[in-house]
Amino acid sequence: MAKTFDPGRQMEVLFEMRRAGKNGVRVAAMDPVTHTEVTMIGDIRYGDEMLKRMAARKLLYVLNKKRAEKSKP
Repeated sequence: MAKTFDPGRQMEVLFEMRRAGKNGVRVAAMDPVTHTEVTMIGDIRYGDEMLKRMAARKLLYVLNKKRAEKSKP
């Protein structure tokens, strides 16, 4: 993934996708450096790439939120 949450560091994201019911897919995205993991359920009609992109955005959001909380006094 080309998105960064720290300047100068490209982000590697590990994905796991599992079928969840008739029309759903459970997507887990993990940052192997911080061991932060997020999960989401998406519609199977979106396709693998779109679901991975959405999970990666959610992971980036969580990482940025954690970084902002650490920088508070």
